[in-house]
Amino acid sequence: MTAAYTPAPYACRPEDSRGRRHCEPESPTRTCFQRDRDRIIHSAAFRKLAYKTQVFVNHEGDFFRTRLTHSLEVAQIARSVCRYLRLDEDLAEALALAHDLGHPPFGHAGEDALKEKMEPFGGFDHNAQSLRVVTHLEERYPHFAGLNLTWETLEGVVKHNGPLTGEGTAAAIPRVIADYVAGDDLEIDTYAGAEAQVASLSDDIAYNNHDIDDGLRAGLFSVKDLADVPLVGPIFAEARAAHPDLEEPRLIHEAVRRLIGAMVDDLIGETASRLADAAPGSSADVRRLGVPVAAFSEVMRNNDRALKEFLFENMYRHYKLNRMTSKARRVVREIFALLVVEPECLPTDWRRRAEGSGTKATAQLVADYVAGMTDRFAIDEHRRLFDLDARTP
Repeated sequence: MTAAYTPAPYACRPEDSRGRRHCEPESPTRTCFQRDRDRIIHSAAFRKLAYKTQVFVNHEGDFFRTRLTHSLEVAQIARSVCRYLRLDEDLAEALALAHDLGHPPFGHAGEDALKEKMEPFGGFDHNAQSLRVVTHLEERYPHFAGLNLTWETLEGVVKHNGPLTGEGTAAAIPRVIADYVAGDDLEIDTYAGAEAQVASLSDDIAYNNHDIDDGLRAGLFSVKDLADVPLVGPIFAEARAAHPDLEEPRLIHEAVRRLIGAMVDDLIGETASRLADAAPGSSADVRRLGVPVAAFSEVMRNNDRALKEFLFENMYRHYKLNRMTSKARRVVREIFALLVVEPECLPTDWRRRAEGSGTKATAQLVADYVAGMTDRFAIDEHRRLFDLDARTP
């Protein structure tokens, strides 16, 4: 935070943080939100994101995005938006870097498989698993489990997509979250602070645009196929008109750069307008509004919806991805099914915590084990468990 920076009244201020569940001395050189960010970066779960897929399985190429590169892109966008709006950049960055910590291997295919297998045992949700990672599974400090993050960061991890209870929420509260908030109220019936809301929409901007980039480079669709997609088609046409002789890889980069800029500018404009209209005097006022303050304009929301529909039809349902996701789901299902019934096959440090075959506690333990796997570790573990010729190290 530079001397020229004056936080807005509605920003989450580190000096007003509700603190940590386990008391610790404050740092003399870093704010509490900067410490949260640093703890996330140094966590084992964060390092594993380098080998967890976004859309393409890790071994399909080094060029495609991973959970790690995606998280860094989200953090960059969130910081830029928060700086303009005079929100706390460090809190937004911490949330951007933490938001995917609970994702299993193989992207949504892995999550779908774990949801299916965990349904009889209380379900699985990647946001809830992110909370479990930072409050329970990370084992780094001598006096507590987890990373002991601030209330504001935990709040953002749990409800960056909006309230979990109340009007307009249909899904049941994930069991992991319900268990946690019974002892530490994260006010799941309200929106999170503005920084968490910005981080959530920065996630949308990042993955929409890098999926365009990755899909084009993978040959799942062409620039020509994008011509009729609102916003996207015109921006590609503008980039081509401005640079008629540009080779396609650089054209893609230029167009995606412009797309990100357009979406960021819209997010800043709409959010600034909403903040001006609501005039919240504090971050607590933001939570009490009952409506989000960070948002795209109606035009951009329609553009975003059209792009998602295009990507769903032309990328996520492409037969090449269908084959990959089918294999990925099978790997996760089979590992989970075997280990729940035969927890004695878990590695020693995990096996010691198992309570017996087929129990709810063992299922949660196995879900933690599987969710923490990278793509390549899951593939190797599946081979070790099911291939008679494979050796266990």
